[in-house]
Amino acid sequence: MKYFGAHVSASGGVWNAPQNAHNIGAGAFALFTKNQRQWLAAPLTQRDIELFRAACEQYGYGPSQILPHDSYLINLGHPDAEGLAKSRESFVEEMRRCELLGLDRLNFHPGSHLGRIGLEESLQRVAESINIALEKTKGVTAVIENTAGQGTNLGHEFEQIAYIIDRVEDKSRVGYCIDTCHAFAAGYDLSSAEACEATFRKIDSIISLDYLRGMHLNDAMRPLGSRIDRHERLGEGQIGWECFRYIARDPRFDNMPLVLETIDESLWPAEIAALYEAAR
Repeated sequence: MKYFGAHVSASGGVWNAPQNAHNIGAGAFALFTKNQRQWLAAPLTQRDIELFRAACEQYGYGPSQILPHDSYLINLGHPDAEGLAKSRESFVEEMRRCELLGLDRLNFHPGSHLGRIGLEESLQRVAESINIALEKTKGVTAVIENTAGQGTNLGHEFEQIAYIIDRVEDKSRVGYCIDTCHAFAAGYDLSSAEACEATFRKIDSIISLDYLRGMHLNDAMRPLGSRIDRHERLGEGQIGWECFRYIARDPRFDNMPLVLETIDESLWPAEIAALYEAAR
Protein backbone atom coordinates (compact mmCIF):
# COMPACT_ATOMS: atom_id res chain seq x y z
CA MET A 1 0.00 0.00 0.00
CA LYS A 2 1.21 3.50 -0.80
CA TYR A 3 1.34 6.14 1.93
CA PHE A 4 1.60 9.65 0.44
CA GLY A 5 1.63 12.78 2.58
CA ALA A 6 3.59 15.88 3.53
CA HIS A 7 5.69 17.43 6.26
CA VAL A 8 2.95 19.07 8.31
CA SER A 9 3.00 21.57 11.14
CA ALA A 10 3.00 20.47 14.76
CA SER A 11 2.48 24.04 15.95
CA GLY A 12 0.58 24.22 19.22
CA GLY A 13 1.51 20.64 20.13
CA VAL A 14 2.63 17.45 18.43
CA TRP A 15 -0.92 16.09 18.66
CA ASN A 16 -2.01 18.63 16.00
CA ALA A 17 0.15 17.01 13.29
CA PRO A 18 -2.11 13.97 12.62
CA GLN A 19 -5.17 16.19 12.13
CA ASN A 20 -3.19 18.55 9.89
CA ALA A 21 -2.19 15.55 7.78
CA HIS A 22 -5.76 14.22 7.66
CA ASN A 23 -7.02 17.64 6.54
CA ILE A 24 -4.94 17.49 3.34
CA GLY A 25 -5.86 13.92 2.47
CA ALA A 26 -2.51 12.49 3.53
CA GLY A 27 -1.91 8.81 4.18
CA ALA A 28 1.46 9.63 5.74
CA PHE A 29 3.15 12.61 7.32
CA ALA A 30 6.42 14.00 8.60
CA LEU A 31 6.82 16.35 11.54
CA PHE A 32 9.25 17.91 13.96
CA THR A 33 8.57 16.68 17.48
CA LYS A 34 10.06 19.93 18.81
CA ASN A 35 11.31 23.27 17.50
CA GLN A 36 13.85 22.33 14.80
CA ARG A 37 15.92 25.45 15.53
CA GLN A 38 16.55 24.55 19.17
CA TRP A 39 19.05 22.13 20.65
CA LEU A 40 16.84 20.86 23.45
CA ALA A 41 13.19 21.28 24.37
CA ALA A 42 10.92 20.83 27.34
CA PRO A 43 10.21 17.14 27.87
CA LEU A 44 7.03 15.70 26.44
CA THR A 45 4.31 15.50 29.07
CA GLN A 46 2.09 12.49 29.55
CA ARG A 47 -0.75 14.60 28.13
CA ASP A 48 1.31 15.38 24.99
CA ILE A 49 1.98 11.69 24.48
CA GLU A 50 -1.59 10.58 25.08
CA LEU A 51 -3.08 13.25 22.79
CA PHE A 52 -0.64 12.42 19.98
CA ARG A 53 -1.26 8.69 20.19
CA ALA A 54 -5.02 9.23 20.34
CA ALA A 55 -4.93 11.52 17.29
CA CYS A 56 -2.89 8.98 15.32
CA GLU A 57 -5.41 6.28 16.20
CA GLN A 58 -8.35 8.54 15.36
CA TYR A 59 -7.03 9.37 11.89
CA GLY A 60 -5.53 5.96 11.14
CA TYR A 61 -1.79 6.67 11.19
CA GLY A 62 0.54 3.89 12.28
CA PRO A 63 4.30 4.17 12.83
CA SER A 64 5.07 3.00 9.28
CA GLN A 65 3.22 6.08 7.97
CA ILE A 66 5.08 8.69 10.02
CA LEU A 67 8.58 10.06 9.39
CA PRO A 68 9.68 12.49 12.13
CA HIS A 69 12.67 14.72 11.39
CA ASP A 70 15.30 15.87 13.87
CA SER A 71 16.69 19.36 14.49
CA TYR A 72 18.66 21.04 11.71
CA LEU A 73 21.27 22.05 14.30
CA ILE A 74 22.47 18.50 14.87
CA ASN A 75 25.76 17.51 13.20
CA LEU A 76 26.69 13.92 14.06
CA GLY A 77 29.93 14.23 12.07
CA HIS A 78 31.06 17.43 13.82
CA PRO A 79 34.84 17.95 13.83
CA ASP A 80 34.94 19.55 17.30
CA ALA A 81 34.48 17.60 20.53
CA GLU A 82 32.09 20.15 22.04
CA GLY A 83 29.89 20.39 18.93
CA LEU A 84 29.86 16.61 18.56
CA ALA A 85 28.87 16.05 22.19
CA LYS A 86 26.07 18.62 21.93
CA SER A 87 24.80 17.06 18.72
CA ARG A 88 24.85 13.57 20.21
CA GLU A 89 22.96 14.68 23.30
CA SER A 90 20.30 16.37 21.20
CA PHE A 91 20.01 13.39 18.83
CA VAL A 92 19.49 10.97 21.72
CA GLU A 93 16.79 13.28 23.06
CA GLU A 94 15.08 13.29 19.65
CA MET A 95 15.19 9.48 19.52
CA ARG A 96 13.69 9.29 23.02
CA ARG A 97 10.87 11.64 22.03
CA CYS A 98 10.03 9.34 19.13
CA GLU A 99 10.11 6.35 21.45
CA LEU A 100 7.68 8.03 23.86
CA LEU A 101 5.31 8.97 21.03
CA GLY A 102 5.24 5.40 19.72
CA LEU A 103 7.16 6.25 16.53
CA ASP A 104 9.58 3.75 15.03
CA ARG A 105 11.95 5.92 12.95
CA LEU A 106 13.77 9.26 13.01
CA ASN A 107 14.97 10.93 9.83
CA PHE A 108 18.14 13.05 9.96
CA HIS A 109 20.84 14.62 7.81
CA PRO A 110 24.18 12.88 8.43
CA GLY A 111 26.11 16.11 9.10
CA SER A 112 29.19 17.92 7.85
CA HIS A 113 32.95 17.74 8.28
CA LEU A 114 33.09 21.57 7.93
CA GLY A 115 36.41 21.24 6.11
CA ARG A 116 38.23 20.63 9.39
CA ILE A 117 38.57 16.82 9.43
CA GLY A 118 38.74 14.18 6.73
CA LEU A 119 35.64 12.78 5.07
CA GLU A 120 36.05 9.24 6.43
CA GLU A 121 36.75 10.49 9.96
CA SER A 122 33.54 12.51 9.88
CA LEU A 123 31.54 9.58 8.49
CA GLN A 124 32.98 7.38 11.23
CA ARG A 125 31.77 9.91 13.81
CA VAL A 126 28.27 9.72 12.37
CA ALA A 127 28.29 5.92 12.70
CA GLU A 128 29.59 6.16 16.27
CA SER A 129 26.88 8.70 17.07
CA ILE A 130 24.19 6.34 15.78
CA ASN A 131 25.61 3.47 17.82
CA ILE A 132 25.52 5.62 20.96
CA ALA A 133 21.90 6.65 20.30
CA LEU A 134 20.77 3.09 19.60
CA GLU A 135 22.35 1.88 22.85
CA LYS A 136 20.44 4.52 24.82
CA THR A 137 17.03 4.02 23.17
CA LYS A 138 14.85 1.19 21.94
CA GLY A 139 12.46 0.58 19.08
CA VAL A 140 13.42 3.59 16.95
CA THR A 141 15.36 3.28 13.68
CA ALA A 142 17.93 5.92 12.72
CA VAL A 143 17.07 6.95 9.14
CA ILE A 144 19.85 8.71 7.23
CA GLU A 145 18.70 11.19 4.57
CA ASN A 146 20.74 11.73 1.43
CA THR A 147 21.81 15.32 0.78
CA ALA A 148 22.31 17.58 -2.23
CA GLY A 149 26.03 17.98 -1.59
CA GLN A 150 26.14 21.67 -0.74
CA GLY A 151 29.32 22.83 0.95
CA THR A 152 30.89 20.22 3.20
CA ASN A 153 27.72 18.24 3.87
CA LEU A 154 27.98 14.47 4.06
CA GLY A 155 25.64 12.03 2.37
CA HIS A 156 25.33 13.26 -1.21
CA GLU A 157 26.88 10.02 -2.46
CA PHE A 158 25.07 6.83 -1.50
CA GLU A 159 28.47 5.22 -0.96
CA GLN A 160 28.86 7.56 2.03
CA ILE A 161 25.55 6.42 3.48
CA ALA A 162 26.60 2.81 2.91
CA TYR A 163 29.88 3.54 4.74
CA ILE A 164 27.90 4.73 7.77
CA ILE A 165 25.43 1.82 7.73
CA ASP A 166 28.27 -0.70 7.44
CA ARG A 167 29.63 0.62 10.75
CA VAL A 168 26.36 0.62 12.66
CA GLU A 169 26.31 -2.36 15.00
CA ASP A 170 22.53 -2.97 15.07
CA LYS A 171 21.58 -3.22 11.40
CA SER A 172 17.93 -3.79 12.34
CA ARG A 173 17.68 -0.18 13.54
CA VAL A 174 19.37 1.77 10.77
CA GLY A 175 18.07 2.76 7.37
CA TYR A 176 17.92 5.61 4.91
CA CYS A 177 15.55 8.05 3.27
CA ILE A 178 15.81 9.19 -0.36
CA ASP A 179 15.00 12.83 -1.07
CA THR A 180 14.37 13.04 -4.83
CA CYS A 181 15.47 16.68 -5.10
CA HIS A 182 18.67 16.00 -3.16
CA ALA A 183 19.46 12.93 -5.26
CA PHE A 184 18.92 14.84 -8.51
CA ALA A 185 21.02 17.77 -7.30
CA ALA A 186 23.78 15.32 -6.36
CA GLY A 187 23.85 13.92 -9.91
CA TYR A 188 21.42 10.97 -9.79
CA ASP A 189 19.14 11.33 -12.80
CA LEU A 190 15.40 10.88 -12.15
CA SER A 191 14.03 12.77 -15.14
CA SER A 192 12.51 9.76 -16.94
CA ALA A 193 11.28 6.26 -16.17
CA GLU A 194 14.46 4.85 -17.73
CA ALA A 195 16.61 7.18 -15.63
CA CYS A 196 14.69 6.21 -12.48
CA GLU A 197 15.16 2.52 -13.24
CA ALA A 198 18.92 2.99 -13.66
CA THR A 199 19.28 5.22 -10.61
CA PHE A 200 17.31 3.01 -8.22
CA ARG A 201 19.17 -0.03 -9.53
CA LYS A 202 22.44 1.75 -8.76
CA ILE A 203 21.30 2.79 -5.29
CA ASP A 204 20.13 -0.77 -4.57
CA SER A 205 23.56 -2.09 -5.57
CA ILE A 206 25.24 0.34 -3.15
CA ILE A 207 22.76 0.06 -0.26
CA SER A 208 19.98 -2.46 -0.54
CA LEU A 209 16.54 -0.91 -0.86
CA ASP A 210 15.65 -3.23 2.02
CA TYR A 211 17.12 -0.46 4.20
CA LEU A 212 14.85 2.22 2.71
CA ARG A 213 12.51 3.60 5.38
CA GLY A 214 10.91 6.57 3.61
CA MET A 215 11.17 9.12 0.84
CA HIS A 216 10.84 12.87 0.41
CA LEU A 217 9.10 13.60 -2.88
CA ASN A 218 10.31 16.95 -4.21
CA ASP A 219 10.90 18.30 -7.68
CA ALA A 220 14.10 20.30 -8.19
CA MET A 221 14.53 23.92 -9.23
CA ARG A 222 18.13 23.49 -10.32
CA PRO A 223 19.63 21.21 -13.01
CA LEU A 224 21.00 17.69 -12.57
CA GLY A 225 24.24 17.72 -10.57
CA SER A 226 23.89 21.33 -9.40
CA ARG A 227 24.52 20.33 -5.76
CA ILE A 228 22.03 23.05 -4.79
CA ASP A 229 19.06 22.10 -2.59
CA ARG A 230 16.06 23.98 -3.97
CA HIS A 231 12.72 22.18 -3.87
CA GLU A 232 10.00 22.77 -6.47
CA ARG A 233 6.36 21.77 -6.96
CA LEU A 234 5.85 18.30 -8.41
CA GLY A 235 6.10 18.41 -12.19
CA GLU A 236 7.19 22.07 -12.23
CA GLY A 237 10.94 21.51 -11.90
CA GLN A 238 13.85 19.79 -13.60
CA ILE A 239 12.77 16.28 -12.57
CA GLY A 240 9.19 16.27 -13.86
CA TRP A 241 6.10 14.16 -13.13
CA GLU A 242 7.36 10.95 -14.73
CA CYS A 243 9.62 10.26 -11.74
CA PHE A 244 6.78 10.57 -9.26
CA ARG A 245 4.47 8.40 -11.35
CA TYR A 246 7.27 5.81 -11.44
CA ILE A 247 7.58 5.87 -7.63
CA ALA A 248 3.79 5.74 -7.22
CA ARG A 249 3.57 2.56 -9.31
CA ASP A 250 6.63 0.74 -7.97
CA PRO A 251 5.85 -1.75 -5.15
CA ARG A 252 9.38 -1.35 -3.74
CA PHE A 253 8.16 1.93 -2.26
CA ASP A 254 5.04 0.52 -0.60
CA ASN A 255 4.38 0.59 3.14
CA MET A 256 6.62 3.53 3.97
CA PRO A 257 6.04 7.29 4.37
CA LEU A 258 6.39 9.13 1.02
CA VAL A 259 6.18 12.78 2.02
CA LEU A 260 6.14 16.08 0.19
CA GLU A 261 8.34 19.02 1.15
CA THR A 262 7.37 21.01 -1.95
CA ILE A 263 7.29 24.79 -1.78
CA ASP A 264 3.56 25.57 -2.00
CA GLU A 265 1.63 24.03 0.89
CA SER A 266 -1.67 25.09 -0.67
CA LEU A 267 -1.02 22.55 -3.44
CA TRP A 268 -0.35 19.62 -1.13
CA PRO A 269 -3.93 18.24 -1.25
CA ALA A 270 -3.86 18.26 -5.07
CA GLU A 271 -0.34 16.80 -5.24
CA ILE A 272 -1.23 14.02 -2.79
CA ALA A 273 -4.41 13.23 -4.70
CA ALA A 274 -2.45 13.12 -7.98
CA LEU A 275 0.07 10.71 -6.46
CA TYR A 276 -2.68 8.40 -5.26
CA GLU A 277 -4.27 8.55 -8.70
CA ALA A 278 -0.94 7.63 -10.30
CA ALA A 279 -0.64 4.65 -7.94
CA ARG A 280 -3.90 3.09 -9.17
